[in-house]
Amino acid sequence: MRLCLVEDNAVAGLEPLTLTRPVFALLLGSSTLGTKIVKAFGVGPGPNRRGVVIRPYLAALQQALDPQTPVNDRDWLARGPVLAVNSRWVPPANLDIPSSSTPWVGLCNGQPACALVGPDQAIGLESNSAAAWFDEQMSRMGGVELGGEWIERPWDIVVKNADHLVRDFNADGKVGLSNRHLTTAALVGPANRLFVHETARIDPYTVFDTTNGPITVSAGAWVQPFTRIEGPCFIARDTQLFRANLRGGVTLGPNCRIGGEVEATVVHGHSNKYHEGFLGHAYVGEWVNLGAITSNSDLRNDYGEVFVPLGGDPIGTKQAKVGCFIGDHTRTGLGSMLNTGTVIGVMCNVLPAGPLLPKHVPSFTAVLYGKVAPGFPLEQMFDTARIVMGRRGQVFTEVEEHLYLDLYEQTRLERERAFQRVHDRRGDNWPVAGRPPLNSGQGIAGV
Repeated sequence: MRLCLVEDNAVAGLEPLTLTRPVFALLLGSSTLGTKIVKAFGVGPGPNRRGVVIRPYLAALQQALDPQTPVNDRDWLARGPVLAVNSRWVPPANLDIPSSSTPWVGLCNGQPACALVGPDQAIGLESNSAAAWFDEQMSRMGGVELGGEWIERPWDIVVKNADHLVRDFNADGKVGLSNRHLTTAALVGPANRLFVHETARIDPYTVFDTTNGPITVSAGAWVQPFTRIEGPCFIARDTQLFRANLRGGVTLGPNCRIGGEVEATVVHGHSNKYHEGFLGHAYVGEWVNLGAITSNSDLRNDYGEVFVPLGGDPIGTKQAKVGCFIGDHTRTGLGSMLNTGTVIGVMCNVLPAGPLLPKHVPSFTAVLYGKVAPGFPLEQMFDTARIVMGRRGQVFTEVEEHLYLDLYEQTRLERERAFQRVHDRRGDNWPVAGRPPLNSGQGIAGV
Protein backbone atom coordinates (compact mmCIF):
# COMPACT_ATOMS: atom_id res chain seq x y z
CA MET A 1 0.00 0.00 0.00
CA ARG A 2 1.20 3.50 -0.86
CA LEU A 3 0.08 6.26 1.50
CA CYS A 4 -0.15 10.01 0.88
CA LEU A 5 -0.61 12.46 3.73
CA VAL A 6 -2.75 15.36 2.52
CA GLU A 7 -3.41 18.87 3.85
CA ASP A 8 -6.64 20.71 3.19
CA ASN A 9 -7.52 24.39 3.57
CA ALA A 10 -8.82 23.78 7.10
CA VAL A 11 -5.21 23.79 8.35
CA ALA A 12 -5.64 27.58 8.52
CA GLY A 13 -7.78 26.98 11.60
CA LEU A 14 -4.68 25.62 13.37
CA GLU A 15 -2.53 28.71 12.94
CA PRO A 16 -0.08 29.90 14.17
CA LEU A 17 1.08 26.30 14.77
CA THR A 18 0.67 25.33 11.11
CA LEU A 19 2.28 28.45 9.66
CA THR A 20 5.71 26.82 9.76
CA ARG A 21 4.98 23.10 9.45
CA PRO A 22 2.60 20.70 7.74
CA VAL A 23 -0.30 19.69 9.94
CA PHE A 24 0.98 16.11 10.14
CA ALA A 25 4.05 17.43 11.99
CA LEU A 26 1.97 18.63 14.96
CA LEU A 27 2.54 16.72 18.19
CA LEU A 28 -0.28 14.85 19.91
CA GLY A 29 0.56 12.55 22.78
CA SER A 30 4.07 11.21 22.28
CA SER A 31 4.16 11.39 18.46
CA THR A 32 3.06 13.49 15.50
CA LEU A 33 -0.27 13.26 13.72
CA GLY A 34 1.54 11.84 10.70
CA THR A 35 3.20 9.12 12.75
CA LYS A 36 -0.17 8.05 14.14
CA ILE A 37 -1.58 7.73 10.63
CA VAL A 38 1.27 5.67 9.16
CA LYS A 39 1.27 3.37 12.20
CA ALA A 40 -2.47 2.85 11.96
CA PHE A 41 -2.15 1.68 8.34
CA GLY A 42 1.17 -0.12 8.86
CA VAL A 43 2.97 1.73 6.08
CA GLY A 44 6.75 1.78 6.39
CA PRO A 45 9.10 4.58 5.31
CA GLY A 46 10.53 5.10 1.85
CA PRO A 47 9.70 6.97 -1.38
CA ASN A 48 7.95 3.94 -2.84
CA ARG A 49 5.47 3.83 0.03
CA ARG A 50 4.89 7.38 1.29
CA GLY A 51 4.26 10.79 -0.22
CA VAL A 52 2.76 14.10 0.91
CA VAL A 53 0.56 16.81 -0.59
CA ILE A 54 1.00 20.05 1.33
CA ARG A 55 0.76 23.83 0.91
CA PRO A 56 3.24 24.85 -1.80
CA TYR A 57 5.14 27.38 0.32
CA LEU A 58 6.10 24.58 2.77
CA ALA A 59 7.30 22.21 0.04
CA ALA A 60 10.97 23.26 -0.05
CA LEU A 61 11.32 23.03 3.74
CA GLN A 62 9.60 19.64 3.88
CA GLN A 63 11.82 18.33 1.10
CA ALA A 64 14.91 19.53 2.97
CA LEU A 65 13.76 17.88 6.21
CA ASP A 66 12.71 14.61 4.54
CA PRO A 67 14.48 14.21 1.17
CA GLN A 68 13.25 10.63 0.72
CA THR A 69 9.53 11.49 0.66
CA PRO A 70 7.94 12.87 -2.55
CA VAL A 71 6.30 16.27 -2.03
CA ASN A 72 3.44 17.45 -4.28
CA ASP A 73 4.74 15.01 -6.90
CA ARG A 74 2.10 14.23 -9.57
CA ASP A 75 4.37 11.65 -11.19
CA TRP A 76 4.57 9.74 -7.91
CA LEU A 77 0.79 9.92 -7.49
CA ALA A 78 0.31 8.53 -11.01
CA ARG A 79 2.40 5.40 -10.46
CA GLY A 80 -0.40 3.31 -8.98
CA PRO A 81 -3.15 3.09 -6.35
CA VAL A 82 -2.75 5.49 -3.42
CA LEU A 83 -4.36 5.71 -0.01
CA ALA A 84 -4.85 9.47 0.49
CA VAL A 85 -5.36 10.47 4.13
CA ASN A 86 -6.42 13.86 5.49
CA SER A 87 -3.64 14.73 7.95
CA ARG A 88 -6.07 16.34 10.41
CA TRP A 89 -7.66 12.95 11.04
CA VAL A 90 -6.52 10.85 14.00
CA PRO A 91 -7.39 7.17 13.39
CA PRO A 92 -8.93 5.17 16.24
CA ALA A 93 -6.71 2.97 18.40
CA ASN A 94 -7.91 -0.24 16.75
CA LEU A 95 -8.49 0.80 13.17
CA ASP A 96 -10.49 -1.69 11.13
CA ILE A 97 -9.08 -1.22 7.62
CA PRO A 98 -11.42 -2.25 4.78
CA SER A 99 -10.04 -5.42 3.20
CA SER A 100 -11.22 -4.69 -0.33
CA SER A 101 -8.54 -3.97 -2.92
CA THR A 102 -11.03 -1.91 -4.92
CA PRO A 103 -11.37 1.85 -4.27
CA TRP A 104 -13.09 2.88 -1.05
CA VAL A 105 -13.59 5.94 1.17
CA GLY A 106 -13.20 5.98 4.95
CA LEU A 107 -15.27 8.39 7.04
CA CYS A 108 -14.90 10.01 10.44
CA ASN A 109 -18.11 11.42 11.84
CA GLY A 110 -19.61 11.26 8.38
CA GLN A 111 -16.79 13.26 6.75
CA PRO A 112 -14.25 11.74 4.33
CA ALA A 113 -10.99 11.07 6.16
CA CYS A 114 -9.18 8.81 3.66
CA ALA A 115 -9.68 7.28 0.25
CA LEU A 116 -8.03 4.44 -1.62
CA VAL A 117 -8.03 5.48 -5.29
CA GLY A 118 -6.38 4.62 -8.57
CA PRO A 119 -3.78 6.81 -10.28
CA ASP A 120 -6.35 8.58 -12.49
CA GLN A 121 -8.04 9.99 -9.38
CA ALA A 122 -4.84 10.43 -7.37
CA ILE A 123 -3.27 12.91 -9.79
CA GLY A 124 -6.09 15.34 -9.01
CA LEU A 125 -4.89 15.77 -5.43
CA GLU A 126 -3.86 19.32 -4.56
CA SER A 127 -3.68 20.95 -1.15
CA ASN A 128 -5.85 23.97 -1.99
CA SER A 129 -8.66 21.74 -3.32
CA ALA A 130 -8.21 18.64 -1.15
CA ALA A 131 -11.54 18.99 0.65
CA ALA A 132 -13.43 19.10 -2.65
CA TRP A 133 -11.39 16.13 -3.92
CA PHE A 134 -12.36 14.01 -0.89
CA ASP A 135 -16.00 15.05 -1.26
CA GLU A 136 -15.91 13.99 -4.89
CA GLN A 137 -14.57 10.55 -3.98
CA MET A 138 -17.31 10.14 -1.37
CA SER A 139 -20.00 11.16 -3.86
CA ARG A 140 -18.71 8.52 -6.30
CA MET A 141 -18.16 5.64 -3.89
CA GLY A 142 -20.05 6.38 -0.70
CA GLY A 143 -18.06 5.59 2.41
CA VAL A 144 -17.53 3.35 5.42
CA GLU A 145 -17.33 4.81 8.92
CA LEU A 146 -13.90 4.21 10.46
CA GLY A 147 -14.17 6.37 13.58
CA GLY A 148 -11.35 8.42 15.02
CA GLU A 149 -11.36 12.16 15.61
CA TRP A 150 -10.66 15.43 13.83
CA ILE A 151 -8.15 18.11 14.78
CA GLU A 152 -9.71 21.43 13.81
CA ARG A 153 -8.38 24.02 16.28
CA PRO A 154 -5.21 24.33 18.39
CA TRP A 155 -7.08 23.66 21.62
CA ASP A 156 -8.32 20.32 20.24
CA ILE A 157 -4.79 18.98 20.65
CA VAL A 158 -4.48 20.32 24.19
CA VAL A 159 -7.82 18.80 25.22
CA LYS A 160 -7.00 15.39 23.70
CA ASN A 161 -3.31 15.23 24.66
CA ALA A 162 -3.59 13.40 27.99
CA ASP A 163 -5.73 10.62 26.52
CA HIS A 164 -3.29 10.14 23.64
CA LEU A 165 -0.33 10.02 26.01
CA VAL A 166 -1.97 7.03 27.69
CA ARG A 167 -2.90 5.45 24.37
CA ASP A 168 0.62 5.88 22.93
CA PHE A 169 2.28 4.48 26.07
CA ASN A 170 0.10 1.39 25.99
CA ALA A 171 0.77 0.89 22.28
CA ASP A 172 4.55 1.22 22.66
CA GLY A 173 4.65 -1.30 25.49
CA LYS A 174 7.77 0.23 27.03
CA VAL A 175 8.15 -0.30 30.76
CA GLY A 176 11.32 -0.20 32.76
CA LEU A 177 13.27 1.53 35.49
CA SER A 178 16.87 0.48 36.07
CA ASN A 179 18.35 -0.09 39.50
CA ARG A 180 20.50 2.98 38.96
CA HIS A 181 17.40 5.12 38.50
CA LEU A 182 15.66 3.50 41.47
CA THR A 183 18.44 4.66 43.76
CA THR A 184 17.88 8.33 42.88
CA ALA A 185 14.14 8.68 42.17
CA ALA A 186 10.98 8.26 44.21
CA LEU A 187 8.02 6.53 42.57
CA VAL A 188 4.41 7.13 43.54
CA GLY A 189 1.88 4.91 41.79
CA PRO A 190 2.18 1.78 39.63
CA ALA A 191 5.69 0.94 38.44
CA ASN A 192 4.37 -0.49 35.16
CA ARG A 193 3.36 3.01 34.06
CA LEU A 194 6.92 4.35 34.07
CA PHE A 195 9.60 4.08 31.39
CA VAL A 196 12.99 5.75 31.82
CA HIS A 197 15.56 5.20 29.08
CA GLU A 198 18.82 3.77 30.35
CA THR A 199 20.76 6.82 29.07
CA ALA A 200 18.54 9.34 30.87
CA ARG A 201 20.00 11.06 33.92
CA ILE A 202 17.71 11.21 36.94
CA ASP A 203 19.13 13.22 39.82
CA PRO A 204 18.23 12.63 43.50
CA TYR A 205 15.03 14.12 44.93
CA THR A 206 13.05 13.49 41.75
CA VAL A 207 9.46 12.25 42.12
CA PHE A 208 7.55 10.31 39.46
CA ASP A 209 3.80 10.09 40.11
CA THR A 210 2.06 7.57 37.85
CA THR A 211 -1.20 7.59 39.79
CA ASN A 212 -3.11 9.32 37.00
CA GLY A 213 -1.18 8.07 33.98
CA PRO A 214 2.08 6.83 32.47
CA ILE A 215 5.39 8.67 32.21
CA THR A 216 8.09 8.30 29.55
CA VAL A 217 11.58 9.79 29.90
CA SER A 218 13.48 9.40 26.63
CA ALA A 219 17.14 8.94 25.79
CA GLY A 220 19.55 11.62 26.95
CA ALA A 221 17.00 13.48 29.07
CA TRP A 222 18.25 15.07 32.30
CA VAL A 223 15.94 15.54 35.29
CA GLN A 224 17.49 17.74 37.96
CA PRO A 225 16.77 17.59 41.72
CA PHE A 226 13.44 18.67 43.18
CA THR A 227 11.52 17.95 39.97
CA ARG A 228 8.08 16.36 40.22
CA ILE A 229 6.58 14.66 37.16
CA GLU A 230 2.93 13.60 37.15
CA GLY A 231 1.57 11.32 34.46
CA PRO A 232 0.49 11.18 31.80
CA CYS A 233 3.64 12.81 30.51
CA PHE A 234 6.17 12.38 27.70
CA ILE A 235 9.69 13.85 27.85
CA ALA A 236 11.52 13.58 24.54
CA ARG A 237 15.23 13.00 23.99
CA ASP A 238 17.83 15.40 25.39
CA THR A 239 15.27 17.56 27.19
CA GLN A 240 16.33 18.99 30.55
CA LEU A 241 14.09 19.71 33.53
CA PHE A 242 15.17 22.26 36.14
CA ARG A 243 13.23 21.95 39.42
CA ALA A 244 10.11 21.57 37.29
CA ASN A 245 6.58 20.69 38.37
CA LEU A 246 4.88 18.84 35.51
CA ARG A 247 1.25 18.35 36.45
CA GLY A 248 0.04 15.87 33.83
CA GLY A 249 -1.04 15.97 30.21
CA VAL A 250 2.38 17.34 29.19
CA THR A 251 4.35 16.56 26.03
CA LEU A 252 7.85 18.02 25.75
CA GLY A 253 9.66 17.81 22.42
CA PRO A 254 13.38 17.10 21.98
CA ASN A 255 16.12 19.28 23.42
CA CYS A 256 13.90 21.60 25.47
CA ARG A 257 14.85 23.37 28.71
CA ILE A 258 11.90 23.42 31.10
CA GLY A 259 11.45 24.75 34.63
CA GLY A 260 8.60 26.03 36.78
CA GLU A 261 5.03 24.73 36.60
CA VAL A 262 3.63 23.17 33.42
CA GLU A 263 0.20 21.59 33.04
CA ALA A 264 -1.68 20.07 30.07
CA THR A 265 0.73 21.56 27.53
CA VAL A 266 2.55 20.59 24.34
CA VAL A 267 5.99 22.10 23.68
CA HIS A 268 7.78 21.44 20.40
CA GLY A 269 11.51 20.88 20.24
CA HIS A 270 14.32 23.30 21.13
CA SER A 271 12.11 25.64 23.17
CA ASN A 272 13.01 27.13 26.55
CA LYS A 273 11.01 27.79 29.68
CA TYR A 274 14.02 27.60 31.92
CA HIS A 275 12.78 29.65 34.88
CA GLU A 276 9.81 29.85 37.22
CA GLY A 277 6.36 30.73 35.89
CA PHE A 278 3.15 28.92 34.94
CA LEU A 279 2.42 27.44 31.50
CA GLY A 280 -0.91 25.67 31.27
CA HIS A 281 -3.34 24.32 28.65
CA ALA A 282 -1.01 25.68 25.99
CA TYR A 283 0.73 24.72 22.76
CA VAL A 284 4.19 26.16 22.11
CA GLY A 285 6.13 25.89 18.85
CA GLU A 286 9.83 25.36 18.16
CA TRP A 287 12.70 27.68 19.13
CA VAL A 288 10.50 29.65 21.53
CA ASN A 289 12.04 31.32 24.58
CA LEU A 290 9.80 32.24 27.52
CA GLY A 291 11.60 34.69 29.78
CA ALA A 292 11.78 34.26 33.54
CA ILE A 293 8.43 34.42 35.37
CA THR A 294 6.50 34.45 32.09
CA SER A 295 3.09 33.03 32.99
CA ASN A 296 -0.19 32.46 31.23
CA SER A 297 -3.72 32.32 32.57
CA ASP A 298 -5.76 29.30 31.55
CA LEU A 299 -9.05 30.13 33.31
CA ARG A 300 -11.30 33.19 33.19
CA ASN A 301 -12.17 34.60 36.59
CA ASP A 302 -15.85 34.20 35.76
CA TYR A 303 -15.24 30.54 34.78
CA GLY A 304 -16.89 31.19 31.41
CA GLU A 305 -16.11 29.90 27.95
CA VAL A 306 -12.75 31.05 26.62
CA PHE A 307 -12.66 32.83 23.25
CA VAL A 308 -9.44 32.69 21.23
CA PRO A 309 -8.54 35.37 18.63
CA LEU A 310 -7.51 33.27 15.64
CA GLY A 311 -6.47 35.72 12.94
CA GLY A 312 -7.73 38.49 15.22
CA ASP A 313 -11.34 37.31 15.33
CA PRO A 314 -12.69 35.70 18.53
CA ILE A 315 -13.55 32.02 18.19
CA GLY A 316 -15.48 30.18 20.90
CA THR A 317 -13.69 27.12 22.25
CA LYS A 318 -16.50 25.55 24.32
CA GLN A 319 -13.76 25.13 26.93
CA ALA A 320 -13.34 26.73 30.34
CA LYS A 321 -9.58 26.07 30.42
CA VAL A 322 -7.53 27.41 27.52
CA GLY A 323 -4.07 28.89 27.88
CA CYS A 324 -1.93 30.26 25.04
CA PHE A 325 -0.73 29.27 21.57
CA ILE A 326 2.71 30.47 20.51
CA GLY A 327 4.35 30.25 17.09
CA ASP A 328 7.97 29.38 16.30
CA HIS A 329 10.92 31.68 17.07
CA THR A 330 8.90 33.89 19.43
CA ARG A 331 10.34 35.32 22.65
CA THR A 332 8.83 36.82 25.79
CA GLY A 333 10.57 39.13 28.23
CA LEU A 334 11.02 38.89 31.99
CA GLY A 335 7.68 38.79 33.81
CA SER A 336 5.38 38.70 30.78
CA MET A 337 1.75 37.97 31.74
CA LEU A 338 -0.38 36.29 29.08
CA ASN A 339 -4.16 36.39 29.25
CA THR A 340 -6.49 33.43 28.87
CA GLY A 341 -6.72 32.30 25.24
CA THR A 342 -3.76 34.31 23.96
CA VAL A 343 -2.44 33.72 20.42
CA ILE A 344 1.08 34.84 19.50
CA GLY A 345 2.38 34.33 15.98
CA VAL A 346 5.84 33.48 14.68
CA MET A 347 8.95 35.60 15.24
CA CYS A 348 7.31 37.92 17.78
CA ASN A 349 8.99 39.83 20.61
CA VAL A 350 6.73 40.22 23.64
CA LEU A 351 7.86 42.59 26.38
CA PRO A 352 6.11 42.89 29.77
CA ALA A 353 4.05 45.92 30.71
CA GLY A 354 2.72 45.10 34.20
CA PRO A 355 -0.89 44.21 33.29
CA LEU A 356 -2.00 41.30 31.15
CA LEU A 357 -0.72 41.62 27.59
CA PRO A 358 -2.81 41.67 24.36
CA LYS A 359 -4.54 38.40 23.51
CA HIS A 360 -3.80 38.72 19.78
CA VAL A 361 -0.20 39.23 18.70
CA PRO A 362 0.22 38.75 14.92
CA SER A 363 3.35 37.23 13.44
CA PHE A 364 6.46 39.43 13.11
CA THR A 365 5.21 42.03 15.60
CA ALA A 366 6.31 43.24 19.01
CA VAL A 367 4.40 44.04 22.18
CA LEU A 368 5.71 47.33 23.56
CA TYR A 369 4.19 49.12 26.56
CA GLY A 370 1.26 46.71 26.45
CA LYS A 371 0.34 47.36 22.80
CA VAL A 372 0.95 45.51 19.55
CA ALA A 373 3.56 47.38 17.50
CA PRO A 374 5.71 46.76 14.41
CA GLY A 375 8.39 44.18 15.07
CA PHE A 376 12.11 44.31 14.50
CA PRO A 377 13.48 44.34 10.92
CA LEU A 378 13.38 40.93 9.31
CA GLU A 379 17.13 40.66 8.95
CA GLN A 380 17.54 41.35 12.67
CA MET A 381 15.04 38.58 13.44
CA PHE A 382 16.92 36.24 11.13
CA ASP A 383 20.22 37.10 12.83
CA THR A 384 18.65 36.23 16.18
CA ALA A 385 17.38 32.92 14.78
CA ARG A 386 20.88 32.11 13.54
CA ILE A 387 22.32 32.77 16.99
CA VAL A 388 19.63 30.79 18.81
CA MET A 389 19.88 27.77 16.53
CA GLY A 390 23.65 27.91 16.48
CA ARG A 391 23.71 27.50 20.26
CA ARG A 392 22.07 24.08 19.74
CA GLY A 393 24.39 23.10 16.91
CA GLN A 394 21.83 23.81 14.16
CA VAL A 395 21.66 26.23 11.25
CA PHE A 396 18.98 28.69 10.19
CA THR A 397 19.03 27.71 6.54
CA GLU A 398 18.35 29.67 3.39
CA VAL A 399 15.24 27.52 2.87
CA GLU A 400 13.91 28.59 6.29
CA GLU A 401 14.73 32.21 5.54
CA HIS A 402 12.68 32.08 2.33
CA LEU A 403 9.83 30.43 4.25
CA TYR A 404 9.68 33.28 6.74
CA LEU A 405 9.90 35.86 3.96
CA ASP A 406 6.83 34.23 2.39
CA LEU A 407 5.06 34.15 5.75
CA TYR A 408 5.79 37.83 6.30
CA GLU A 409 3.79 38.65 3.17
CA GLN A 410 1.04 36.13 3.95
CA THR A 411 0.45 37.62 7.40
CA ARG A 412 0.67 41.28 6.37
CA LEU A 413 -3.09 41.90 6.41
CA GLU A 414 -3.45 40.41 9.91
CA ARG A 415 -0.77 42.80 11.19
CA GLU A 416 -2.35 45.81 9.52
CA ARG A 417 -5.71 44.97 11.10
CA ALA A 418 -4.07 44.69 14.51
CA PHE A 419 -2.27 48.04 14.11
CA GLN A 420 -5.54 49.67 13.06
CA ARG A 421 -7.25 48.22 16.12
CA VAL A 422 -4.59 49.78 18.35
CA HIS A 423 -4.91 53.08 16.47
CA ASP A 424 -8.66 53.05 17.03
CA ARG A 425 -8.02 52.40 20.75
CA ARG A 426 -10.10 49.26 20.66
CA GLY A 427 -7.25 47.13 21.98
CA ASP A 428 -8.44 43.59 22.65
CA ASN A 429 -12.08 44.60 23.14
CA TRP A 430 -13.56 42.29 20.48
CA PRO A 431 -17.36 42.18 20.30
CA VAL A 432 -18.90 38.78 20.91
CA ALA A 433 -22.61 38.33 20.33
CA GLY A 434 -24.50 37.92 23.56
CA ARG A 435 -21.39 38.24 25.73
CA PRO A 436 -19.46 41.07 27.38
CA PRO A 437 -16.11 42.13 25.89
CA LEU A 438 -13.38 39.55 26.41
CA ASN A 439 -11.27 41.73 28.64
CA SER A 440 -14.08 41.90 31.19
CA GLY A 441 -13.29 38.32 32.15
CA GLN A 442 -9.59 38.37 32.99
CA GLY A 443 -7.88 35.13 33.91
CA ILE A 444 -6.33 33.65 37.00
CA ALA A 445 -3.23 31.65 36.11
CA GLY A 446 -3.11 28.09 37.34
CA VAL A 447 -6.49 27.93 39.02
